[in-house]
Amino acid sequence: MADSAEAWERQPAESAAAWEAFACYRDLGLSRSIGKVAERLAKSRTLIERWSTAHRWVLRAEAWDREQDRLWRAEQHQAARDVARRHARLASAAQSKIVAQLQQLDPSRLSPSDVIRWLEVTIRIERQAYGMDVADVAPATKGSEAADVSGLTDEERRARMEQLRRELEARIGTLGGTES
Repeated sequence: MADSAEAWERQPAESAAAWEAFACYRDLGLSRSIGKVAERLAKSRTLIERWSTAHRWVLRAEAWDREQDRLWRAEQHQAARDVARRHARLASAAQSKIVAQLQQLDPSRLSPSDVIRWLEVTIRIERQAYGMDVADVAPATKGSEAADVSGLTDEERRARMEQLRRELEARIGTLGGTES
């Protein structure tokens, strides 16, 4: 047996019976006690106490508990990453459908406020995806930019909508390329 055994593994000088008793003690979790081990293994309490002292059961069980906690936290961290990846894939799929709809959309049917609102939402989502501050994306006031767009001719509005569509596709393409 290797000398570098973890605290919760069988130790070099530990007999098979003492190891079995420690494993029983370790696996009892928060309710662990010498008395419970003695009862479960039908051994004398004195013998179990001697093994516990000789083989440092309390310290070894604490090491076991810390390791189990570390493993649990690592598992939770991985689960959170998996959720984030799944949500990113779902968002990407939804964005693809939105782009497909935008490509079929007649720009003359969109109000200037619709265009502005869609652009704000997509910018906010993109910034969140990169961990950027979304407070920097201030909603456009209804009067300022909407008035500028509403003064355009139908041809200018179509051209502006086409430009916005290309910008949106480029932004979505950039986001889609960062997924791992």
